[in-house]
Amino acid sequence: MPRSTVQAIILKWKEYQTTANLPRPGRPSKLSAHTRRRLIRDAANRPMITLDELQRSTAEVGDSVHRTTISRILHKSGLYGRVARRKPFLKDIHKKCRLKFATSHLGDTPNMWKKVLWSDETKIELFGNNTKRYVWRKSNTAHHPEHTIPTVKHGGGSIMVWACFSSAGTGKMVKIDGKMDGAKYRTILEENLMESAKDLRLGRRFVFQQDNDPKHKAKSTMEWFKNKHIQVLEWPSQSPDLNPIENLWKELKTAVHKCSPSNLNELKLFCKEEWEKISVSRCAKLIETYPKRLTAVIAAKGGATKY
Repeated sequence: MPRSTVQAIILKWKEYQTTANLPRPGRPSKLSAHTRRRLIRDAANRPMITLDELQRSTAEVGDSVHRTTISRILHKSGLYGRVARRKPFLKDIHKKCRLKFATSHLGDTPNMWKKVLWSDETKIELFGNNTKRYVWRKSNTAHHPEHTIPTVKHGGGSIMVWACFSSAGTGKMVKIDGKMDGAKYRTILEENLMESAKDLRLGRRFVFQQDNDPKHKAKSTMEWFKNKHIQVLEWPSQSPDLNPIENLWKELKTAVHKCSPSNLNELKLFCKEEWEKISVSRCAKLIETYPKRLTAVIAAKGGATKY
């Protein structure tokens, strides 16, 4: 018997004149230690399991317990119900390309990133999208694959917009009318890309970023870039977390929905107004901290990150 146990028994006898187990304060636990461990294990192994499912599983083994009790047990173990993040599905080839991009650009100078004109398209809904799914997870694990919901790009009352920005501020934003194709995309570039680069004073040797949408990578589009002497950043597929414009999209949508647009015309107006309100300092900060994104991709071995 350990010495500490002997000392504890002696102290208990001196104070209470007994060595038996003393009554504990509060109501005794309804669940056995085994059932508690199983609850925690089930939630950890199946992050999207619901409280109802956990409650039924405990009832099946003869333990009737309230949902709040289950929540309390999980909270004590560090598991909390959180909305599952939506992340693109990454195949091994995607991870390899992401890792290659991150490692090859990690040593780039801050001035290099200041010369990049970032771009993207997004759908902005009139009343927002409130679809949520909760998962059980610990802190700092939101981006883990088992805690995320795979998405496909773009999802009625809504508009599609194209926009660009750099560390010097926001560039042009335009509403995309009708279905986007290669010709329409080139028209958007023709009317907005060079003007945005000029307004942001990026100079002639700026670098343009776009994702790998087929319309963006079409032969006619790449020839347009070549004829305009515009350098295009080689981009890994399925990598919105590497494009800081995603942060601006999120902030834009939040700001626009606070304006409570009642129709699509108001939605378009508020989008342009709120886009132009985004500060230069906000844009600069996103680019200043860009190396952290690359480091996160490397740490995740090409997998999803918190960005």
